[in-house]
Amino acid sequence: MSTSDGAISEFLEEVEPVIFGAGALITLLFVAAFALSPDAAYNAVDGVRVWILAQFNWFFLLVMLGFVLFLGFVIFGPWGRLRLGDDDPEYSYFSYFTMMYSAGLAAGIVFWGPAEALFHYSSVPPLYDVPAESAAAMPVAVQYSIFHWSLTQWSCFTVMGLAIGYFVYNYDAPLRVSAVLTPILGADNVDGPLGKAVDILAVFATLGGVATSLGFIGSQFITGLDFQWGIQLGDIGTILVITGMTVIFTVSLVLGVDRGIRRLSNFNMVLFLLLMVATLVFGPTIRILELGTQAVGGFVGEFFEMSLYTQAATQAGDKWVNAWTVFYWLWPLAWSPFAGLFIARVSRGRSVREVAFAGIGATSMATVPWFAIVGGTGVIMQNSGTANILGPVTEYSEAVSGYVLFGQLPLVGPLLLFGFLMLVTTFFVTSADSSTLAVSMMTTGGKEHPSSINRVFWALLQGAVASILMVVGGVNALQSAAIITGAPFAVVCLVAMLGLIRTFQAETGGVLLQDRTNIFGKPSRSDGAAGRSQVAQDDD
Repeated sequence: MSTSDGAISEFLEEVEPVIFGAGALITLLFVAAFALSPDAAYNAVDGVRVWILAQFNWFFLLVMLGFVLFLGFVIFGPWGRLRLGDDDPEYSYFSYFTMMYSAGLAAGIVFWGPAEALFHYSSVPPLYDVPAESAAAMPVAVQYSIFHWSLTQWSCFTVMGLAIGYFVYNYDAPLRVSAVLTPILGADNVDGPLGKAVDILAVFATLGGVATSLGFIGSQFITGLDFQWGIQLGDIGTILVITGMTVIFTVSLVLGVDRGIRRLSNFNMVLFLLLMVATLVFGPTIRILELGTQAVGGFVGEFFEMSLYTQAATQAGDKWVNAWTVFYWLWPLAWSPFAGLFIARVSRGRSVREVAFAGIGATSMATVPWFAIVGGTGVIMQNSGTANILGPVTEYSEAVSGYVLFGQLPLVGPLLLFGFLMLVTTFFVTSADSSTLAVSMMTTGGKEHPSSINRVFWALLQGAVASILMVVGGVNALQSAAIITGAPFAVVCLVAMLGLIRTFQAETGGVLLQDRTNIFGKPSRSDGAAGRSQVAQDDD
């Protein structure tokens, strides 16, 4: 048998036909609707988006806050000593953290770092009564951008990763998103209709969520070329940019987790730190530190008020909450299936405490300084008149903010701009790698190392989704798609958290792990799994 025949045979043997076929079909139908009738499709999708936001914004805010509180208890409470399986961790903690960070919304963090605080500076969030574009608006602007991108956004990834990993490595559930249903169905029954429905929805949500980010990153390059060098790309150019990014992350994906994702993630984090430190050193250093300190203080002191803010005094204010905070919670919820599955894939052997802390603690320790330094530099430049960033942003889009900001820094501006664009690209590549690997695992019944054909198929489909939606609907269509795909996973993540609470409480409360009937109603599928969840010695 030739190599190609062997690869095809492996692909056909590993595929879970229902999940693979239904996930691909739903995605293709969605894209076809936009390609054939863009206006009608966008109006339908946007109508669903408006209804979801109008009826359930309060629910998304409460659920995401609940995830943060749960993970905080896990980090500091007795459940943290439980482990995901009985193996030693596969990766060093640094590589583990960088892969987790790169698999999440790191590309969005880099993209919005120079831009978001400027929006809140020019149009102050309605929770605060301070004049727009004033000195008083500066700390509020940075504070809200820190709030949107740190603890809360990462919480749903972490909850999903904990649930999948715990039930896979301790209860022999299949390595799929549906593993979170183990406390309800038992590990033997996760392969049933309900589990398959969750996995099919996860495939579609992953493709929609990643297409949103690919659209953002593509728009940054396309808009930047026009702004910086006057190069205007039409629809063909847009497709070529998206295709180029797709090829890059497909090559990295085929190399695998260790040779591709791990090495690129480590590179990303080093470049991320260098860019952040250089901005602090070559920017208005003392002013950045003063503003950042004030913004972080406001974030800590007013965290719950921002988390629970749902209604403004004006109609415009209410729309602001949905357009910013609620969208920012739904976007990671759309990513939660693949990010959670990838986190589970690389977390075997870790304690529950390590996973929870890496998920919301370590990631926030990287994200908060980025927005304080890069976002703070932007509003300081704008307020002092050093640079007019809002003008180009208004004329073009938020995609040009990084070009203006880094271009104004003395001595190293062009070098930092190049590093910024490289970082956005490489962070997206690792996110796309992780998502494609996760979809491949879901559509093969939970195989840790899916075939190259499977991975390439989903990589190309992701690129096609982003290209078509960018051409026919633009970023607004991608945002609406992300909200629609993210909404159902607020419920799935909630189920995952409740299942973990039930399981952790039972196990630490003295229930014999060999007798799983008291927890799940059915014994584990494998007697060999018994005892894996035993409470580890506290490794702190």
